[in-house]
Amino acid sequence: MEPQAAVTIEKSLFDLTGKVAVITGASKGIGEDIARLYARFGAKVVVSSRKQAVLDELANDIKAQGGEATGIAAHVGDMDQLKQLVDNTIATYGGIDILVNNAASNPVFGPALECDGLAFDKIMQANVKAPFELSKLCYASMKARGGGSIIMMSSIAGHTPDPGLGIYSVSKASLNMLTKVLAKEWGPDGIRVNAICPGLIKTKFSQALWQNEQILDHFTKRIPIARMGTTDEISPLALFLASDASSYSTGSLFYADGGTVI
Repeated sequence: MEPQAAVTIEKSLFDLTGKVAVITGASKGIGEDIARLYARFGAKVVVSSRKQAVLDELANDIKAQGGEATGIAAHVGDMDQLKQLVDNTIATYGGIDILVNNAASNPVFGPALECDGLAFDKIMQANVKAPFELSKLCYASMKARGGGSIIMMSSIAGHTPDPGLGIYSVSKASLNMLTKVLAKEWGPDGIRVNAICPGLIKTKFSQALWQNEQILDHFTKRIPIARMGTTDEISPLALFLASDASSYSTGSLFYADGGTVI
């Protein structure tokens, strides 16, 4: 095969032209980076989080860079808003091909003993129930369009408990199993479901970890790649899982953690 032909094939594998992608928690951090990358590879991107003004600013910036994007505000803790997110996306773009369940919550940092019932419910609602319900809402459209890709943003905390993040770890372990359950049940409909499990990534969400030098040292000094990761080291993996390059991958947990779980 000629080198130029090989390059063309490689690029086409990651092409998202004509695909519609919904990304929750997209106003900043990993979600924003994924949205920008998907748009660069041709997807029509729906960015979602709680604040419409922030989403409009992001969507306009993506458009200014030559991409196609729409902001639709939705609180993942509100089932009616999740339904409106899906309905409005379909009304705008005709369907849904890709869903990135990126939004998450962790209102407490400390021993599990100090996590009260309200905090527990909030964590499980945002990190497990919302991805489940939103995936179900997208199912019919994906099936009708011949299949789709659902990407759960999990964590290495779902593999082994992180200090101070006990119930968050429980929620991510649950999300990992949800990934496998949906992959097994929806595979015959052409819907692939995979999870990305980042390690410590420098975002506002993880600020409580990396701002504390002692905790940061605990996380990084023992791992093969002895540093924090960045959001642009996660988004290419999300592109792979959304594209035809991963057409035979489903029910898998993809770690991007610098080797933490080795």
